[in-house]
Amino acid sequence: MVDKELLFTNRLEEDELEIPGVGTVRFRALSRAEVLQIHNKEMPKEVMERKILVQAMVDPEMDVDDVKRWQAASNAGEIERVSRAIAALSGLEINPKEPT
Repeated sequence: MVDKELLFTNRLEEDELEIPGVGTVRFRALSRAEVLQIHNKEMPKEVMERKILVQAMVDPEMDVDDVKRWQAASNAGEIERVSRAIAALSGLEINPKEPT
């Protein structure tokens, strides 16, 4: 049997991704509670993306304004790669044919 307390310990994995010409960012998996806060909620995609990145970014840490600035400054694929990596690390299925 499992020690119930082990279920409550933080086990969120972290990973890194190289952004060409910028450097390496570090992010963590989203918890189930974090995913449920945004799953199937009515909100614009850019708002959902901001919420995910604010929660998941470890280095650099980012707030909503930081993510807005990143969204405005980068090409669409840059943040998409990071978002998909966060989703994969979080154990979420990713539909590669889903429009971005």
